[in-house]
Amino acid sequence: MTSPLKLALTDADPATVDADAVIIGTVQAPGGVALAPGAEAIDSAFGGGLLELLKLLGATGRSDEVIKAPTGGSLAAPVVVATGLGRLDDEVSAELTRRASGAATRSLCGIRRAVSTLSAMDLGAAAEGAALGAYQFTRYKSDYGDRPVGSVDLVVASMTDGAVKAELERAVAVAEAVTATRDLVNTPPNDLYPASFADRAVSLGAELGLAVEVLDEKELREGGFGGVLAVGGGSARPPRLVRMRYRPAGSRARVCLVGKGVTFDTGGVSIKSAKDMHEMTSDMAGAAAVLSATALVARLGLPIEVIATVPMVENMLSGTAYRPGDVLTMYGGRTVEVLNTDAEGRLIMADALVRAGEDEPDYLIDVATLTGAALVALGPRTTAVMGTPELRERVVERSNACGESGWAMPLPDELRSDLDSRLADIANVAGHRWGGMLLGGLFLREFVPDGVPWAHLDIAGPAWNRDSPWGYTPKGGTGACVRTLCALLTDIAATS
Repeated sequence: MTSPLKLALTDADPATVDADAVIIGTVQAPGGVALAPGAEAIDSAFGGGLLELLKLLGATGRSDEVIKAPTGGSLAAPVVVATGLGRLDDEVSAELTRRASGAATRSLCGIRRAVSTLSAMDLGAAAEGAALGAYQFTRYKSDYGDRPVGSVDLVVASMTDGAVKAELERAVAVAEAVTATRDLVNTPPNDLYPASFADRAVSLGAELGLAVEVLDEKELREGGFGGVLAVGGGSARPPRLVRMRYRPAGSRARVCLVGKGVTFDTGGVSIKSAKDMHEMTSDMAGAAAVLSATALVARLGLPIEVIATVPMVENMLSGTAYRPGDVLTMYGGRTVEVLNTDAEGRLIMADALVRAGEDEPDYLIDVATLTGAALVALGPRTTAVMGTPELRERVVERSNACGESGWAMPLPDELRSDLDSRLADIANVAGHRWGGMLLGGLFLREFVPDGVPWAHLDIAGPAWNRDSPWGYTPKGGTGACVRTLCALLTDIAATS
């Protein structure tokens, strides 16, 4: 990753700020393109003619549109950047502001400083979008072209307003957690494997004063973590289980998070197609999101206890790999018949869910790139949310409110018999392809303690963007679900 974007506040007239570019918003209005709130001072500096200039350059105000126009001396900055918010219902939403801000900063590679008027609509969203849109992962490039924009000043009414400063600080913390998750997901599997991933978790915990416990393969064997050991058994790089804990004084609730940490997934003996297998470097996106969210809660000082339980494995093909037909004894004693070694995530998650349940949580939430079926059902941008109805709906509400699309999915009891095994307590897959996403959720439910509010987030789609960048979302790792978890945990802290 390149140097992070520097965000600052300014209460100066944006027309007079010494910057390389000024960012304004445009919208799709019934009569054509219109200027978004915050652009008034810039339009005034153009003598009221800014909109006509933008129309001449083809501006429509549609989402993800970026139009650059020379200022001809009308502003201190040489360029005005008009970023489209799209069609509005009644008012500009935070997510539209976030996306427009991200699209703008994505377009500003190679410049030193910009000033943004999008903060007039929503400071926090403008800040988050700017930081996330400027993200680049260049660690492995010797020549990566122009660097992203170095700094963005966000226009506010008063720089001395404590609430404004707090809003910016929160937005920066959230953006840093998302970009840290992106960095982990984008790191290639020869550098990010169970032991090195665990080391990064230890370093993150040390930075924040969090307790971090790492179980190696010997301790996993002694503890009876049969799912983690089986899936990781085919790799020369042995598995790990990481436990990170944030425990503030006076915590109001205990939330346990579980994240799938398959640092690379070949499918094992049930090997995947070679096409797109390289994208399986992202199969630890749930683990990265959970660790980053735990760290973010600590940074924000939320008054709730959070315990992250993260199994880390490589699912590889070798003479020591587990096989279809094996029966595994999971942590806690239940047995699982393996019918497909490429349904490995649910096996390591089952161990972790049982272990997390021993912490007697008030809420249990797991995040995983669990099934390709989630992509088939909901596409590449929407998270499937399953679990106990009240918490499931709460997660969906918080997800959509923060701009990460979540959709509630059922766990039909009549499908449970499809996982019956002739040898063990349960099979890891059904003998057919129908309802694969729901069957993954039903399998995990078997390992959730009775009576505990539980939500399962399948991020197989939104965790990885294989297409072109859009809004504040880059190609590759997206950092999906960090903001959802932050919003949910903030809500739990406020209502517990």
